[in-house]
Amino acid sequence: MTQSRNGSIEVAVVEGISKIARDEWNAVVGDNDSPFVDWDWLNAMEQSKSAIRATGWAPYHMVIRDGENKIAGACPLYLKTHSMGEFVFDHGWAEAAERAGIRYYPKLLIGVPFTPHTGRRFLTAADADRNQMISALGRAIMNLCAENKLSSAHVTFCEADEAATLAKLGFLERLGYQYHWHNAGFATFDDYLARLKHKRRTAVRHERGALEQQGLTVKVLAGDEIPDSLFAPMYRIYVSTLEKLYWGRQYLTPEFFDLMRTDFKRHVCFELAYKGSELVAGSFCLEKAGVLYGRYWGCFEDFKFLHFNVCYYAGIEHCIERGLTRFEPGAGGEYKWLRGFDPALTRSMHFLAHPGFAKAVGDFLKRERREVASWIEEGRERSQLKPPPPSDAEVE
Repeated sequence: MTQSRNGSIEVAVVEGISKIARDEWNAVVGDNDSPFVDWDWLNAMEQSKSAIRATGWAPYHMVIRDGENKIAGACPLYLKTHSMGEFVFDHGWAEAAERAGIRYYPKLLIGVPFTPHTGRRFLTAADADRNQMISALGRAIMNLCAENKLSSAHVTFCEADEAATLAKLGFLERLGYQYHWHNAGFATFDDYLARLKHKRRTAVRHERGALEQQGLTVKVLAGDEIPDSLFAPMYRIYVSTLEKLYWGRQYLTPEFFDLMRTDFKRHVCFELAYKGSELVAGSFCLEKAGVLYGRYWGCFEDFKFLHFNVCYYAGIEHCIERGLTRFEPGAGGEYKWLRGFDPALTRSMHFLAHPGFAKAVGDFLKRERREVASWIEEGRERSQLKPPPPSDAEVE
């Protein structure tokens, strides 16, 4: 791809995160940003050959420098030759483009590989004008599409301020939803149970009780609590799920898990299930800034309710014990809603270079946004959590 210019601003497009100094990149990653935009995470994706050109994820990260040659704005960017691993599904758009004689691939993706979480996609220095930087990066992305004859650019799981600024440039907004758990100041797991409606509270107690009946124990290890010896088994656990699903696709390599061990353990959290001393299941999570992110789950042996206990109840208990405010277990699943995870809005922004194609997709997105907004409202109204008790001020 060629380098893009936006008026007097020159934007560098850098092939590979390793060509950007770690400290420079992380200087624009905020303390409240997720771990998935950290230099070490993106580097692990590339060095492990999980997200590289050969897998359809050619990394071309974008950087704007200020007059002192410091990074003022940046975004993780990939040239994609397919739509796998994005979790904002545009396969139907690709098929429609093909029928219309429009070459859809390659396309640009501004986001992080294989990770459906909402967070900043446009990283900006603390002393930079954030809206100006988002706009500059957005225009540079549009220019890249024009200069390289690319069909489109897609900013996945972005923040509201990014969506608002990009909309002014002509990007189309797409809404979605996930299920998130929020810590309402719970002191114990029983406090969380008390907030569930009676039917669901009874079900959760039954599912938790199944652990002891089957001779299973679950424990959570985070950061330096995790022994190095557990990373290789966690890779095998990750693969075990893919082998059971005919649609399963392996994105991550053994080297990725090893790099997590050496370079990123500070943000890693394992939820593990044992039968006696034998590891039978686990969930690979990340933790930062008061948020727990569930990523990869698997089991060597199936047990009743094991998935719910490892992936959800262990995570909730960990959040309560550590004072974490939110738990994002990943995409999909009404079974999460049944356990007190309420729907949360997600956004993505899409630039389509062909005017006619953009209009057709825009019309579809208007209808889809209404449907998503309706379901989020309904999902919250039908929450399995009882309303919180009134505060003292409200009682007075």
